[in-house]
Amino acid sequence: MSQTTIPRAAVRGTASGVIFMAFFGTLWAGIGIRGIQGWELPVLITLSLSIGFVLFISAIALIKNSRQLTNEVIKKDGDRWRKKNRWFGIIFILEGLFIAIAAFICVSTNHLNLFVPVMALIVGAHFFPLASLFQVPIYYITGTLLCLLATITMLTFPVKIMISDHQIMAWWVSVGFGSALILWGTGVIVCLKGFRLLSIVQHGDENSKISTRL
Repeated sequence: MSQTTIPRAAVRGTASGVIFMAFFGTLWAGIGIRGIQGWELPVLITLSLSIGFVLFISAIALIKNSRQLTNEVIKKDGDRWRKKNRWFGIIFILEGLFIAIAAFICVSTNHLNLFVPVMALIVGAHFFPLASLFQVPIYYITGTLLCLLATITMLTFPVKIMISDHQIMAWWVSVGFGSALILWGTGVIVCLKGFRLLSIVQHGDENSKISTRL
C-alpha cells in the first residue's frame, strides 16, 4: 500500500486560517467589550484572550506537525499557489479599502453607530470569494452568518439601551460578540480539519509499514 500523500501547504494553509480566525475573532470580541462600557471588563478580556490564544497555539501545533509532510505538491503546482496567494492579497486589500471608505462615510455623515454592523457586512462578504478561492465550504456559512448578524441587528436591535442607569451600545455588543463567536467557531472547525489531515497521513504511514512487513 502506498503512503497517503497530503501536501504540507494544505495543512499550513489550514493553520493560517485558524490564526486568522483567532486574531480577528478576538478583535471583534474587543468591540463587544467596548460596547458594554466597562461592565465585567477584566473577566471578558481574559476570556476572549484565552480563546484566541488556544486557537493560536492549535494553529502552531498544526504548522509544527506539518513538517513531516511532503513539499512535492508545492513545487509541482507552485504557479497555482502563487496565484491563490496573489488573489488573497487583492481580496484582503479590497476589504480594508471598503472598511476605510465605510468609516469615512459614517464619520462624515455623523452615523458612527452604523460603522460596526457595516464593517461586519464587509467582512462577511469577503469570505465568499475566499471560500471559492481556497475551496473551503465552511467560509460560505461564515460569510452568511456574519451578514445575517449585521442585518438582523440593524433591523431589530436598538442602537443603545439603558440598564440600571448604565448605557450599553447594543449594536456593538451584539455584532462584536456575535462575530467573535462565528469566527472562533469557524476557527475550531478549520483546526479540526487540519488535524484530520494529519491523522490521514499517520494512518497512511501505519498501513504502509504493515504492508511492508507483510
